[in-house]
Amino acid sequence: MSAHKTSVLFVCMGNICRSPTAEAVFRHRAAAAGLDLHIDSAGTHGYHIGDAPDGRSARHAAQRGYDLSPLRARQVSADDFARFDHVLAMDEDNLALLARSCPPQHRHKLKLFMEYATHSGSRVVPDPYYGGAQGFDTVLDYIEDAADGLISSLLAAPKA
Repeated sequence: MSAHKTSVLFVCMGNICRSPTAEAVFRHRAAAAGLDLHIDSAGTHGYHIGDAPDGRSARHAAQRGYDLSPLRARQVSADDFARFDHVLAMDEDNLALLARSCPPQHRHKLKLFMEYATHSGSRVVPDPYYGGAQGFDTVLDYIEDAADGLISSLLAAPKA
Protein backbone atom coordinates (compact mmCIF):
# COMPACT_ATOMS: atom_id res chain seq x y z
CA MET A 1 0.00 0.00 0.00
CA SER A 2 1.32 3.46 -0.86
CA ALA A 3 2.06 6.11 1.74
CA HIS A 4 -0.65 8.64 2.54
CA LYS A 5 -0.39 11.78 0.44
CA THR A 6 -1.10 14.92 2.47
CA SER A 7 -4.19 16.66 1.15
CA VAL A 8 -5.27 20.30 1.26
CA LEU A 9 -8.67 21.77 0.37
CA PHE A 10 -9.07 25.54 -0.08
CA VAL A 11 -12.59 26.89 0.45
CA CYS A 12 -14.34 30.18 -0.33
CA MET A 13 -17.97 30.95 -1.10
CA GLY A 14 -18.41 30.23 -4.82
CA ASN A 15 -15.08 28.62 -5.76
CA ILE A 16 -14.47 31.05 -8.63
CA CYS A 17 -12.09 33.68 -7.15
CA ARG A 18 -10.18 33.05 -3.94
CA SER A 19 -10.11 29.28 -3.50
CA PRO A 20 -9.17 28.39 -7.10
CA THR A 21 -6.46 31.06 -6.92
CA ALA A 22 -5.21 29.47 -3.69
CA GLU A 23 -5.32 26.03 -5.31
CA ALA A 24 -3.27 27.13 -8.33
CA VAL A 25 -0.75 29.18 -6.33
CA PHE A 26 -0.28 26.47 -3.72
CA ARG A 27 0.00 23.72 -6.35
CA HIS A 28 2.73 25.71 -8.15
CA ARG A 29 4.67 26.58 -5.00
CA ALA A 30 4.32 23.14 -3.40
CA ALA A 31 5.70 21.51 -6.57
CA ALA A 32 8.61 23.96 -6.58
CA ALA A 33 9.30 22.96 -2.95
CA GLY A 34 9.31 19.28 -3.92
CA LEU A 35 6.08 18.42 -2.10
CA ASP A 36 3.79 15.75 -3.55
CA LEU A 37 0.34 16.68 -2.27
CA HIS A 38 -3.32 16.27 -3.18
CA ILE A 39 -4.63 19.84 -3.66
CA ASP A 40 -8.18 20.93 -4.48
CA SER A 41 -10.62 23.78 -3.92
CA ALA A 42 -14.36 24.09 -3.40
CA GLY A 43 -17.07 26.54 -2.41
CA THR A 44 -19.49 26.53 0.49
CA HIS A 45 -22.25 27.53 -1.95
CA GLY A 46 -23.27 25.88 -5.21
CA TYR A 47 -23.82 29.05 -7.25
CA HIS A 48 -21.11 28.35 -9.83
CA ILE A 49 -20.76 24.55 -10.00
CA GLY A 50 -18.90 23.60 -13.18
CA ASP A 51 -17.92 27.19 -14.02
CA ALA A 52 -14.38 28.30 -14.81
CA PRO A 53 -12.74 30.71 -12.37
CA ASP A 54 -13.67 34.38 -12.64
CA GLY A 55 -11.87 35.88 -15.64
CA ARG A 56 -10.35 38.63 -13.52
CA SER A 57 -8.88 36.07 -11.12
CA ALA A 58 -7.50 34.06 -14.04
CA ARG A 59 -5.94 37.14 -15.68
CA HIS A 60 -4.29 38.42 -12.52
CA ALA A 61 -3.02 34.93 -11.65
CA ALA A 62 -1.63 34.47 -15.19
CA GLN A 63 0.33 37.71 -14.81
CA ARG A 64 2.19 36.00 -11.96
CA GLY A 65 2.60 32.68 -13.76
CA TYR A 66 -0.33 30.72 -12.32
CA ASP A 67 -2.77 28.85 -14.58
CA LEU A 68 -6.38 28.67 -13.39
CA SER A 69 -7.77 27.47 -16.74
CA PRO A 70 -8.13 23.75 -15.91
CA LEU A 71 -10.08 24.47 -12.70
CA ARG A 72 -13.88 24.23 -12.38
CA ALA A 73 -16.03 25.24 -9.44
CA ARG A 74 -17.51 22.63 -7.16
CA GLN A 75 -19.27 22.67 -3.83
CA VAL A 76 -17.82 21.21 -0.65
CA SER A 77 -19.18 17.69 -0.12
CA ALA A 78 -19.63 15.71 3.09
CA ASP A 79 -16.81 13.38 1.94
CA ASP A 80 -14.33 16.27 1.83
CA PHE A 81 -14.07 16.41 5.62
CA ALA A 82 -12.82 12.82 5.72
CA ARG A 83 -10.73 12.97 2.51
CA PHE A 84 -8.67 16.08 3.28
CA ASP A 85 -6.07 16.59 6.01
CA HIS A 86 -6.39 20.40 5.88
CA VAL A 87 -9.62 22.26 5.06
CA LEU A 88 -8.66 25.92 4.80
CA ALA A 89 -11.25 28.68 4.61
CA MET A 90 -10.61 32.09 3.10
CA ASP A 91 -12.66 33.96 5.74
CA GLU A 92 -14.58 33.57 8.98
CA ASP A 93 -18.01 33.27 7.31
CA ASN A 94 -16.91 30.29 5.23
CA LEU A 95 -15.08 28.78 8.21
CA ALA A 96 -18.31 28.99 10.24
CA LEU A 97 -20.29 27.35 7.40
CA LEU A 98 -17.72 24.55 7.23
CA ALA A 99 -17.81 24.06 11.00
CA ARG A 100 -21.61 23.70 10.94
CA SER A 101 -21.47 20.84 8.43
CA CYS A 102 -18.23 19.19 9.53
CA PRO A 103 -18.48 16.00 11.62
CA PRO A 104 -16.94 16.50 15.09
CA GLN A 105 -14.11 14.03 14.45
CA HIS A 106 -12.83 16.18 11.55
CA ARG A 107 -13.21 19.70 13.02
CA HIS A 108 -9.50 19.81 13.89
CA LYS A 109 -8.81 20.01 10.13
CA LEU A 110 -10.65 23.35 9.76
CA LYS A 111 -8.62 26.54 9.83
CA LEU A 112 -8.36 29.96 8.26
CA PHE A 113 -5.81 29.83 5.43
CA MET A 114 -4.34 33.17 6.53
CA GLU A 115 -3.24 31.61 9.84
CA TYR A 116 -0.22 30.48 7.80
CA ALA A 117 0.62 33.98 6.55
CA THR A 118 3.79 35.50 7.94
CA HIS A 119 3.65 39.13 6.80
CA SER A 120 0.26 40.09 5.33
CA GLY A 121 -1.33 41.13 8.61
CA SER A 122 -4.86 40.02 7.69
CA ARG A 123 -6.83 37.14 9.16
CA VAL A 124 -8.79 36.68 5.93
CA VAL A 125 -8.40 36.67 2.18
CA PRO A 126 -10.89 39.40 1.19
CA ASP A 127 -13.44 38.63 -1.51
CA PRO A 128 -12.47 40.64 -4.61
CA TYR A 129 -15.61 39.80 -6.60
CA TYR A 130 -17.41 43.16 -6.28
CA GLY A 131 -14.31 45.36 -6.21
CA GLY A 132 -11.73 46.63 -8.65
CA ALA A 133 -8.57 45.18 -10.11
CA GLN A 134 -6.48 45.99 -7.02
CA GLY A 135 -8.51 43.50 -5.00
CA PHE A 136 -7.33 40.63 -7.19
CA ASP A 137 -3.70 41.63 -6.68
CA THR A 138 -4.26 41.85 -2.92
CA VAL A 139 -5.77 38.35 -2.98
CA LEU A 140 -2.67 37.06 -4.77
CA ASP A 141 -0.33 38.82 -2.33
CA TYR A 142 -2.12 37.28 0.66
CA ILE A 143 -2.40 33.83 -0.91
CA GLU A 144 1.28 33.74 -1.87
CA ASP A 145 2.20 34.69 1.71
CA ALA A 146 -0.08 32.06 3.30
CA ALA A 147 0.95 29.42 0.73
CA ASP A 148 4.60 29.89 1.63
CA GLY A 149 3.75 29.65 5.34
CA LEU A 150 1.74 26.47 4.80
CA ILE A 151 4.59 24.93 2.80
CA SER A 152 7.02 25.76 5.61
CA SER A 153 4.61 24.19 8.10
CA LEU A 154 4.26 21.01 6.03
CA LEU A 155 8.03 20.73 5.50
CA ALA A 156 8.59 21.12 9.26
CA ALA A 157 5.91 18.57 10.23
CA PRO A 158 7.13 15.22 11.53
CA LYS A 159 6.83 12.45 8.96
CA ALA A 160 4.31 9.74 9.78
